[in-house]
Amino acid sequence: MIKKCYLEITNICNMSCSFCHGTKRPPKSLTMEDFSYILNKLKGNIKYLYYHLLGEPLLHKDLGEFIKLTKESDILPIITTNGTLIDERYDDLIKNNPYKINISLHSLEANNRDDYDKYLDIVINFIKEISNKGTLINLRLWNEGGLNSNNNLIFKKLKDAFSSEFIECYNGYKITKNIYIDIASKFDWPDINNNEFEGSVFCYALRDQIGILVDGTVVPCCLDAEGIMSLGNIYNNSLDEIINSKRAKAIYDGFTNHQAVESLCKKCGYANETKKYRN
Repeated sequence: MIKKCYLEITNICNMSCSFCHGTKRPPKSLTMEDFSYILNKLKGNIKYLYYHLLGEPLLHKDLGEFIKLTKESDILPIITTNGTLIDERYDDLIKNNPYKINISLHSLEANNRDDYDKYLDIVINFIKEISNKGTLINLRLWNEGGLNSNNNLIFKKLKDAFSSEFIECYNGYKITKNIYIDIASKFDWPDINNNEFEGSVFCYALRDQIGILVDGTVVPCCLDAEGIMSLGNIYNNSLDEIINSKRAKAIYDGFTNHQAVESLCKKCGYANETKKYRN
């Protein structure tokens, strides 16, 4: 079963992070009709729906309704955000409380911004309230090896805000109930122009995840930002047709044998290395 789907509800972002792949695709956001159509195709086939591949989901005006519809379809909604728009979407998020929110705290330094105090105050107030409603919070610091000069400030603010002792866990800490901080190396998107990695590889693409770009293009994983490995289109093909296509089967079988069959996969450090990033 494909447990996770990364659905790009918009490819528009309010920031330009130095670590982000970005896109040359035309700016686009899903309409309510688009989202409902795709959700209907995913219903019964996935457990988690991430509103992200590229783009900032908090920019989408219908985000609250998307969360509501997803939960009504017995799918768990997950948001990945840079957190800069939380103040503007505060009430909407609190009202609809998604299953989980990933907040990339390293985004500000990746944009040369210095308003960390105000930003962190908003984030902390928000996560205190929404975590009490059961939403899981994952604060990301995926910046070891670069763009990490504000990490000490971030930890100090968090320690001052929460009285509990941080409990060390897999690649990070549990701050308190429902709130975690995740630490990893600086995130690098795979690029078709990169050199190929040597050695065995493995990826959960098509094993437990797929991605859907804003135009309906289905890709094997959450890192194919340009649809280079297009497996079909959700508007034209059923999910079964897509994941059982010749190209999809070749990718799946390749990783079963610890081999990459696609050019982009051969140049992806994520597939090449021990799993450093979690969703």
